[in-house]
Amino acid sequence: MSPDAILAKLTDVFRDVLDEDGVVLSRGTTAKDVAGWDSLSHVRLVVAVEQEFGIRFDTAEISGLANVGEFVNVIARKLG
Repeated sequence: MSPDAILAKLTDVFRDVLDEDGVVLSRGTTAKDVAGWDSLSHVRLVVAVEQEFGIRFDTAEISGLANVGEFVNVIARKLG
């Protein structure tokens, strides 16, 4: 799956979890850039991403997710 396709799917997941249809993500997007992306919603986002992509994150990967680009990179690596 291409990074652009992963980003598009991530955007859908973020919109669903945050219940905000106007969310627009880029690789540089951080939690500060998205209303409602706080520590609790971060956990919900991680779980939803795992379900959507059929992957599992380990603790080190979760703590290292500082922006959407890092989400994309980890997902791409796990999908091989």
